[in-house]
Amino acid sequence: MSVKTEERCLVMFVRFPEQGQVKSRLAKDLGAEAAKNLYRCFVEDLLERFSGEGYSFRLAFHPAGKERKMREMLGDGLSYIPQAGDDLGERMKLAFLRCFSEGVRSLVLIGSDIPDLPARIIDKAFRALDENDAVIGPAADGGYYLLGFRQDTFCGDVFKGLPWGTDTVFRKTMQIFHRVGTLVHVLPVWRDIDKYEDIKALIKNSEDTGFTNSKTMLYLKAIGLA
Repeated sequence: MSVKTEERCLVMFVRFPEQGQVKSRLAKDLGAEAAKNLYRCFVEDLLERFSGEGYSFRLAFHPAGKERKMREMLGDGLSYIPQAGDDLGERMKLAFLRCFSEGVRSLVLIGSDIPDLPARIIDKAFRALDENDAVIGPAADGGYYLLGFRQDTFCGDVFKGLPWGTDTVFRKTMQIFHRVGTLVHVLPVWRDIDKYEDIKALIKNSEDTGFTNSKTMLYLKAIGLA
């Protein structure tokens, strides 16, 4: 599929769901196979919600050699780009730079551990970039689930030297923004699904919402957790 160069672009970072390689903390409670299957449900729910919206959509996958298997799993109707770089920060930075070089004006990047993230949050993020240099979505665990820039306000400093995977990433990122004078809009806190307690919160928060019919919730029901 040819790469779209529409003004607004949403990029989702995804790991190929290989058993033992995804959701390691969940695997301790659910087992490696259930954790793999659940993560695939996360990805498919997010794709269903976001890939047909009013912006271009790209799937940034890791490891880089898994494109054929990603296409076999999710189909050829998506724009796939391999993640490149030695750590998460460099992979995100290079994804931004690649998309900006291809004509994207406003780019929002999300992870794939947030299966219940509503479309309104993405809409808010793009609207925020009309009046701000950057937008960020803090995660409940101290990281962030979303980051966005305009092409002309991109700040590569926020990807350097951070302790990825710790509970200080959001705070340290905001410190960098303030130090360099970036005007940043902060979105509502959302919860990544990394641990068993996150699953319990997800089940509770999805009551009486449309997410109850998602692939994620149906799988949780099938394995007796919901």
